[in-house]
Amino acid sequence: MRRIAGISLALLLALVIALATAWTAPALWYRFPGPEVGRALAAGLFVLLGLASAIGMFGRLRFPAIMLFVVAFGAVLIWWSSITPPADANWSADVARQVTGSLDGNILTLTNVRDFEWRSDSDFTERWTTRTYDLDELKSLDLFMSYWAGPEIAHVILSFGFEDGDYLAWSIEVRRRKGGEFSPVADLFKSDPLVIIAADERDVVGVRSNVRGEDVQLYRLRTGPDAARKLLLEYVVDANALSKKPEFYNSLTTNCTTTIVKMMRAVGDKIPLDWRLIVNGYLPEYAYNRGALDTRLPFDELKARAHIDQRAQKAGLLPDFSRLIRVDVPSPLDGKTS
Repeated sequence: MRRIAGISLALLLALVIALATAWTAPALWYRFPGPEVGRALAAGLFVLLGLASAIGMFGRLRFPAIMLFVVAFGAVLIWWSSITPPADANWSADVARQVTGSLDGNILTLTNVRDFEWRSDSDFTERWTTRTYDLDELKSLDLFMSYWAGPEIAHVILSFGFEDGDYLAWSIEVRRRKGGEFSPVADLFKSDPLVIIAADERDVVGVRSNVRGEDVQLYRLRTGPDAARKLLLEYVVDANALSKKPEFYNSLTTNCTTTIVKMMRAVGDKIPLDWRLIVNGYLPEYAYNRGALDTRLPFDELKARAHIDQRAQKAGLLPDFSRLIRVDVPSPLDGKTS
C-alpha cells in the first residue's frame, strides 16, 4: 500500500509539474524580453527543467527536484506579475483611442466615438467624434455575431437603438500595435491590452460585413429600455475605468464575450455558466434557449434570417446602413420586422 501511495504521489506531482511547464514555456516564449533566440532559449531551458523535475519524482532526488522547480516557477510568477499593460504605444489606427463617457441627467456624452469610412482594411478615413445621447430615447438592444474563424468562434458586438433610428455599437477588441496581428494563442499570455470601442454600425459592423467579408449575423434581443440603459451605462463605467487603468486582453478569460457577460451580471442579469460562453459561435442558440431572442420562429429559420451580408453589401457603407440591414430581421419586442 505504501508503494502504491508513493507512486500515486509521484504521478500527481509529475502532472502538476507538467501543467506548470506547459503554461510557463509559452509565457516565456511570448513575453520574455529580448530577441527571438533568447526567448526560445528561456522556454527550452524551462521545458528541460520541467522534464527533469517530473522524472525526479520517481527517484531518490524527489525533494531536491521539487524544491528546484518550485524556486524556478516562483521566480517566473514574480516576473509575470510585474508585467503590466502599456497605457501608450504606437497603436493601430482603429484602436488608437479608448471611448470615455459622462452622464448629465439623462444625457450621455461620449468622447472618441469611432466613425471611420472604410474602403479596405488598409485604406480608410479616420474620424473620432464626440456624441450625445438622450437615454430616455433608448429603446432596444441588438446582438451582432461576426464569424471570422468558422462556426465555433465569432466576434460579438452589442448595439443600442434609439427612437430617432440612431444606433450605437460597442465592440470589445484587442488593442493591437501598428503592424500587429490578432493571435488567440499569444493573447493568452499578456500580449495586447483590451480596448472598448463605441462606433457607428456602418463602421464597426460594416468593416466586417463589407470589407473583410466575414459572416455577420444580427439578432434582435428581448431587452427593454430599462435593462438596455443599465447595460449601456455599465459599458461606460468599464470604458472609463479602462482609460485610467489598462487591462490585458485574454482569449479565454477577458474577451469580447466574457467581458459582456461580466457587465450583464454586474447589472443584475443572472447568466448561468455554459460552454457556449466559451465557444461563442453558438451564443445565439444559447440566447434563444434562454428566451432572449424571438422564439416565435424555429431557431434555424431565425438564424437564416439573421444573415445580413447581402443586405449590407447592397446598402453600402452609407448613412442608411443600420435601417437596411434590419429589413426582414424579426424583433421580439414588437412582433414586427424593421
